[in-house]
Amino acid sequence: MRQPYDGLAFYFFIHTERMFVYNSNINTKEMIDVAIRDRGKIKWNPASFMPEGFAMTREMYRDQARQAKPILDEYQTEEFDLRIVYAMEYNHAIKLTVWNDGFTSEVIGRIHYVDPITKQLRIETKPGEFERVKFDDVTAVKVVDMN
Repeated sequence: MRQPYDGLAFYFFIHTERMFVYNSNINTKEMIDVAIRDRGKIKWNPASFMPEGFAMTREMYRDQARQAKPILDEYQTEEFDLRIVYAMEYNHAIKLTVWNDGFTSEVIGRIHYVDPITKQLRIETKPGEFERVKFDDVTAVKVVDMN
């Protein structure tokens, strides 16, 4: 009766400086000391471009995840203005969705000041911490009641 892998009598497993030889015909495992001749760091020289390649790949995937800036009509901007005025008048927290360089983020806090000259909102995210958001970068406004 023929055993599977009858033509392949030996399997080699290399581990550090020893070689394990497995004879499949008689099911034995022998250990032989072998000096591994390694080239050390020389073999990695062709791969010296890899950090730049990884950075380029990461940037490529980041560029693919970018979204176009949403186009808002006058009705939406008027609605945003009304929600901002309401939140300022009754001292409610507000959640703004802000578009920045192809990505959106959310800013939650209370509106401290609306600057019509620089066209920015100053939002108090934490007590004593303020964040400035441009009117043009706001894509969504929601009043949040955080009492």
